[in-house]
Formats: sequence, structure tokens, C-alpha cells
Amino acid sequence: MIRVYTGDAFDLVGSRTRTDYRIDTSQKWCDETFEIKPRNRKEKEAVTIRVTEHLYRRVNREIAVTACPFVKTDSQAMEFRVQLSPGEETVITCRVHYSW
Repeated sequence: MIRVYTGDAFDLVGSRTRTDYRIDTSQKWCDETFEIKPRNRKEKEAVTIRVTEHLYRRVNREIAVTACPFVKTDSQAMEFRVQLSPGEETVITCRVHYSW
């Protein structure tokens, strides 16, 4: 895969927050929940934003809950594609269950 950096889009912004993290070392699992908020600050143009989430904790994982469809881009990454109207923000919530 080749990626080309084309610059920064100051009017397409987002934030990512881990909202929950639980671990049970005796049972060898952990759950992580996160919330991603992409926002289109453009005044006139609708956009499609590709949000990539890297799943780096463990090889054994299961996407337990997601409020948005995603595409698995490789063995450790998933991509959400969201369409946003001008001035619109959305919330992507996802919980991942890891085991070892």
C-alpha cells in the first residue's frame, strides 16, 4: 500500500476519547471502548471522511459493538467512512474485546 501526504485539512477535524477500559488478567482479556467525533467545518461542501482506527493491543480481538459500519483494512486496522454535510458532526462508538 502506498500513502501520499497531501497536506492538512484545517476544516476537517476530529477527536478520539477512550470512554471505558476493563481488564481481567486472570481471565486474560480486556475491553476497550472509544468514541470518535469527526466534524466537517466547511461552510458549503459535504465530505466523506475516512477514519482509521489501529487495533494494536492484541492479535486476538473481536469488534464487540460498533455504531457505524467499518471496513477492515489490514490485520490491525479498521476504517470508518462517514459522510458529513457542511457544519455536521457525528459520533462513532466502538468496543473491542481483546484476549490472550
